[in-house]
Amino acid sequence: MTTFDFLVRKDQLARTELRATEERVLDAEQVRLRIDKFALTSNNITYAAFGEAMNYWSFFPVGADDAGWGRIPVWGFATVVASAHPAVTVGEKFYGYYPMSSNVVLQPTRLSPAGFSDGAAHRAALHPVYNLYLRCSADPFYTVDTEDTQALLRPLFITSWLIGDFLADNDFFGALAAGDKPALMLLSSASSKTAYGTAFELAQRQGIEVVGLTSAANVGFCQSLGCYQRVLRYDQLDQIEANRACIYIDFAGNTDLRRAIHCRFENLRYSSSIGGTHVEQLGGAKDLPGPRATLFFAPAQIKKRSSEWGSDGLGRRLLLAWQAFVAKVSDPAHPWLVVEQHQGAPAVAAAYQHVLAGRGDPRRGHILTLNA
Repeated sequence: MTTFDFLVRKDQLARTELRATEERVLDAEQVRLRIDKFALTSNNITYAAFGEAMNYWSFFPVGADDAGWGRIPVWGFATVVASAHPAVTVGEKFYGYYPMSSNVVLQPTRLSPAGFSDGAAHRAALHPVYNLYLRCSADPFYTVDTEDTQALLRPLFITSWLIGDFLADNDFFGALAAGDKPALMLLSSASSKTAYGTAFELAQRQGIEVVGLTSAANVGFCQSLGCYQRVLRYDQLDQIEANRACIYIDFAGNTDLRRAIHCRFENLRYSSSIGGTHVEQLGGAKDLPGPRATLFFAPAQIKKRSSEWGSDGLGRRLLLAWQAFVAKVSDPAHPWLVVEQHQGAPAVAAAYQHVLAGRGDPRRGHILTLNA
């Protein structure tokens, strides 16, 4: 069997290459999975943009001889096509974290009825949340008819929910009690899926005004969602009172925008950096007035809540929130998401460049496969 890997230059994200390699015989207790489908969103571009800093390149390394190339991690579904592990059966389907490839070899460990963790040595020091593979037959989130929605939105919405939970867990850094007006939640890249998932969660809380910041082209889309009380262009910050207590939740990673917000809002209580959809404008956060811009790391909040609530308690909360979100996103009368399918290497390459450029229709979701 031949495996096809979609590779990206780590220092030039627009440079890509499709590489074919012959599969080797499985070692003891390894399994080979055919990657049936995976989602590609701006979240995956964030993985690439922060690949070195956050170790995202380390999950599926290309090899020492090709250290300049990487495989971007993606979320999707895969089916076991060969197994040297007695507890994993050919034909089983798993949801999890995969490379942009046609196949992948994993080494199951810590098996349970729910799934397994990849025990490959190079992943031992990486965060366990990303090493977990869930059996679709036992996953309460899974339904056949929502596979595409799960691949596209599930990991993003979990991050969205955790952002809202993190802010509530920290009493919104005093923003709710800082004045007689609702606290402002300023969300950049408001048309992105993680941003509008966060807005959906925050809009259900009292004492908050959720304001989406976006490009002129995406104002109408963001307004149509109904989860933002206001939607403004990036050049309309002057329409917000400078003394309002606010929190900045940055999904864009645009240095100039971050500086403008830190300089304008004298009552900025917290500045959270989530992603980098504006790849060409990524930059640091040094020498800014106000609070230090802090990178949000979702697994840390998962670990905290799992410790406090137990894994089952956290899972129940996430499942209820997910079901409410999917019902809204998939409303036939006003869908937030329309799925586009891309099959084969040329289609995958084209979809990647489209998402990397950040100029796509925000209502479109891309589901890809390198398998014919």
